[in-house]
Amino acid sequence: MSPFHVQEETIRQLKAGNKRFLEGRSDQTIGSSLKKLKEFAQNGQLPKAIVLCCSDSRAPVEMIFDQDIGDLFVIRVAGNIVAPSLVGSVEFAVSTFGTQIVLVMGHNLCGAISATLNHIENSQALSSENIHDIVSRIKPHVYPISLMENLSRDQKLKRAVEANVYASVAQLAHSSRLIEDLVQKQRLKIIGSVLDLNSGAVDFLSE
Repeated sequence: MSPFHVQEETIRQLKAGNKRFLEGRSDQTIGSSLKKLKEFAQNGQLPKAIVLCCSDSRAPVEMIFDQDIGDLFVIRVAGNIVAPSLVGSVEFAVSTFGTQIVLVMGHNLCGAISATLNHIENSQALSSENIHDIVSRIKPHVYPISLMENLSRDQKLKRAVEANVYASVAQLAHSSRLIEDLVQKQRLKIIGSVLDLNSGAVDFLSE
């Protein structure tokens, strides 16, 4: 199967899994998951997708996409930001397992995005240098949105979440020679999405 068809099939499976989740159905069972865990422990993993997502406890990736143990290589960080160690994690997965899809997933009601808007609007001091590092990576992508006086706070937050996802997708595509080469050769596809915490639905953003 060509890389294109592998990528499209993976995206289809993720969308189908999210549909099952929304309908309250699952293809996974505790018994099958335990069996897979033992098999992967002996034979190694082969995840179908890499997911760079927020650390928010309300966004359990495997459940949202109804995927099992070994299906997803999940990288979680507040604000789904792109930083060197996270790029290294993506590089590890694509070079070791040959995974061909990276999904960047943000979500509404994101605390990191909200904190960034607060910092921009009120010049609030942040509680630590590490939190400041996260906010400083998000700030350039959402600053123009914070200046839009015609938008309500909720509208700004929604647009900022999407803008931050698009920015992470673009940054990741050019984050290293290894990743950029795979993207150019169409052996790796990086796409964005936003999870609605109110419903559990995942919106795959246009490229």
